[in-house]
Amino acid sequence: MAKEQDLAGRILELIGGKGNIAAAAYCMTRLRLTLADPAKADTGSLKKTAGVLGVVESAGQLQIILGPGVVNKVADEITALTGLRMGEVQDFKAAYEDKNRTPFKLFLRKLASIFVPLIPAIVASGMIAGLTNIVIRMGGDPKSSLVLILNALGWGVFTYLAIFVGINAAKEFGGTPSMGGLAGVLIINPAISAITIGGAALVPGRGGLIGVLLVAWVMCFVEKRLRKIVPNAIDIVVTPALTLLITGFATYFILQPVGGYLSDGIVAFFKSMLGWGGAVAGYVLAGTFLPIVMTGLHQGLVPIHMEFLNTLKENPLFPILAMAGAGQVGAAFAVYLKTKNQRLKDIIKGALPVGILGIGEPLIFGVTLPLGRPFITACIGAGFGGAWQAITHTSSIALGVSGLPLAFLIKPGQVGNYLIGIAIAYVAGFLVTWLAGFDDPRDESTGSGMRL
Repeated sequence: MAKEQDLAGRILELIGGKGNIAAAAYCMTRLRLTLADPAKADTGSLKKTAGVLGVVESAGQLQIILGPGVVNKVADEITALTGLRMGEVQDFKAAYEDKNRTPFKLFLRKLASIFVPLIPAIVASGMIAGLTNIVIRMGGDPKSSLVLILNALGWGVFTYLAIFVGINAAKEFGGTPSMGGLAGVLIINPAISAITIGGAALVPGRGGLIGVLLVAWVMCFVEKRLRKIVPNAIDIVVTPALTLLITGFATYFILQPVGGYLSDGIVAFFKSMLGWGGAVAGYVLAGTFLPIVMTGLHQGLVPIHMEFLNTLKENPLFPILAMAGAGQVGAAFAVYLKTKNQRLKDIIKGALPVGILGIGEPLIFGVTLPLGRPFITACIGAGFGGAWQAITHTSSIALGVSGLPLAFLIKPGQVGNYLIGIAIAYVAGFLVTWLAGFDDPRDESTGSGMRL
């Protein structure tokens, strides 16, 4: 851990010291820091620090890309050095006075804060659901104890994901987390199927995670308003009860129908795009996804992926977007074979395995984006894989990581199509990058550097 300890110390030094951290968190690849005074950070030196694959300023956060397996260790070291737990916010007014605040950026920040902490549970459950698929395809009895246990492990989080989302949403909206969990319960409770409003029976789960976010926001709004007028002596009893009562009626008469229309509309939009656009739509979606990942905005698509699964029981969008990473893998192979820069070769050797496994940030910020042209050629190559996935109507049955592991989550009978799409993106990304070439960065040890 000495290496991670040194890296954590260097990061703290370059961001202006531990006193400049207003809030800290991390995800699968990124250390996410909100700084009290962003001007104190030396981002130029930070980008050149060994072990740092890239630095992104997004939605008011300084996101330091370290890669999977490294980021959690560095986060632990930063916690040890500062005493600030990941997810904890210090009392800095500046943390909320970001110069670049806009409603859209704040919205994206909240979405990321709600869904990023859930990704490990979603990925773990998705992979086990995929393993269950494999066991059944290999002749396993769907009613056997092994398959039933795997089903319970793999699908449990998706059954109750609304509650987790509600809890995290309440934290972000300034309410009580347990009341946010109730927002999820209001949406998925099987008991509501016996309720008829306006001649139509309520449907458990309708509105999905979008509905949960709406309900959680309203619940937090009501709760905070009630706490201003309810006497302290009875607040603990009256405020939660009135909050649930008011929000509950609002949910079933207004919020769940609205959430249902929104979620249905989003799914219908993408479904129509793929239906009418076919290969062209697949190409565009896959070819433009890497820039979205680069900015961190891809976390905002989690509710959309879940709505596909909730509404259609399959997701045709996820395999298409997964081709973005495959195109980049092909591009990185081309760079590795052409470059004379040993440090770049070492970065690619470390980043390629996780890229193949569906984690693209190390390749983005360590290889393709700094080189410039390979980032564009990776997007071009990805588009060909996306076009294939679109015309073959390949879908996933759960949410997990992309890359090769996603094959475990592909709808039965379509795994071959998915793997062909990955191969197409690999080859296209490689060929376009090889033909387009790039400016080989100067190797400080040899002084070499040229146009390749």
